[in-house]
Amino acid sequence: MATTLAPHSRQNRKVGLIAAGAALAMLGLGYASVPLYRMFCQATGFNGTTQRSTAAQAAGVKATMRPITIRFDGNVASGMPWQFRPEQVTQDGHVGERKMAFFIAKNTSNRPIVGRAIFNVTPEQTGAYFHKIQCFCFNEQRLEAGEEVRMPVIYYVDPDMLNDPNARDVPEITLSYTFMEAADSASVPVTNARAKPLDRAAQAR
Repeated sequence: MATTLAPHSRQNRKVGLIAAGAALAMLGLGYASVPLYRMFCQATGFNGTTQRSTAAQAAGVKATMRPITIRFDGNVASGMPWQFRPEQVTQDGHVGERKMAFFIAKNTSNRPIVGRAIFNVTPEQTGAYFHKIQCFCFNEQRLEAGEEVRMPVIYYVDPDMLNDPNARDVPEITLSYTFMEAADSASVPVTNARAKPLDRAAQAR
């Protein structure tokens, strides 16, 4: 003989199913939040996140007569045994003009280290207009013990910035990088490779 659930039992079961569904939804949102946040920042320039463009896209951008100064800043995370700095502190140019700058990184430890660069620009409202065509920050960088390298970044400032009342009067943009050791860096096998000072300069030509 079939058992009929009492009204309060059916209600409790319904509430339980709703709670379980909400918990699963929150779990899914938690997994998705990081890539969604990254996509949001990339699309809007939020928090000074820069944009990424191809050479073909950059070729369609016309330089303006509006001068702009880019200031470069290089740092390493606490405990990271690298030296990292911009080759030049500032670079003058024009909005829409493609420019190349270099950063110098040196592994001062006695073991290979894989580094990952995080970056942003200030003022934050210029992030949506700062485009990188080529950058060492697109990939992890491995430096052997004592190795020093010269790494390029090719960029431009989108002329659309001049139509934004919150950004059009900005005279200077600071591009800042911080290198941190990659999580799997400790597993990199030690080699006897000798340092090759600035051996990556040719790759930027």
